[in-house]
Amino acid sequence: MPLKPLDPIILKCVATFESWGPDTPMTTIRKEWDEVFSDVVPTVGATSQPIDIAGIKAEWITAPEAQQDRAILYLHGGGYVLGSINSHRDVCERLSRAAKARVLAIEYRLAPEHPFPAGIDDAVAAYRWLLKQGLPAKRIAIAGDSAGGGLSVSTLLALKHAGDPLPACATLMSPWVDLELLGDSMTSKGDEDPMIKKPMVAVMSATYVPSGDLRNPLISPLNADLSGLPPLMIHVGTREVLLDDSVRLAARAKKAGVEVELKAWEGHVHVFQIFASGVKDGETSLQELGAFIRKHIA
Repeated sequence: MPLKPLDPIILKCVATFESWGPDTPMTTIRKEWDEVFSDVVPTVGATSQPIDIAGIKAEWITAPEAQQDRAILYLHGGGYVLGSINSHRDVCERLSRAAKARVLAIEYRLAPEHPFPAGIDDAVAAYRWLLKQGLPAKRIAIAGDSAGGGLSVSTLLALKHAGDPLPACATLMSPWVDLELLGDSMTSKGDEDPMIKKPMVAVMSATYVPSGDLRNPLISPLNADLSGLPPLMIHVGTREVLLDDSVRLAARAKKAGVEVELKAWEGHVHVFQIFASGVKDGETSLQELGAFIRKHIA
């Protein structure tokens, strides 16, 4: 099947990736990644309220349709080294509208300044903060994309091990759950994926985990005992190197008795939902993810 032509915002993203070299400062990389989305025109009419959670920068992003008694903890992607609330603001606004819930977007600490387990510690702290605000776990969902999708699963595992009440559900977009990069699609989809290449994620993996076992379930949650986790919905594109991360995660979750729904979107690239301003299926996917959240936190 011929590959679909790429939307201009995706081409802008790819050109930005290709402009970086081994000597590009991390501050420049993060700034230019956020600038990819600087031209996105807000359409949801959401409000934003910056807050501080024990030193963690966060924002309440609330669509007009959102109900105050339900929340989504959103963990952005970016390979554990980049990404921010600004780069993911549009997807958070759209998800808030689709789920009819407020979104708490956080800027967890990033590598190399803050390697594993800093991101998990921040995500767990943000979830516990939500509980302290009086929101019951059954009114909370966790969502994330790419590294943020993997971090969402790691956060669920950390909460389970600590005995915390788990959220009602989780929605994952192209989750990165195998930092050993062992999925067949890591190579078989290399020529189809315009955004993510194996050498790139290998550098990100080594940056996030400069020492230690990549098979650690909190690092690569694909290796974890997934039993007891809440319902999961996983969306992924068919032309991305991380396709098999989603396929294997769904299979392991089902085997562990977890309710899981996996949908592979034909011809789409990595986390196409963040390009929903130009990619119609991105908005459709977010509507389906939002409906899943509404079902479980109603």
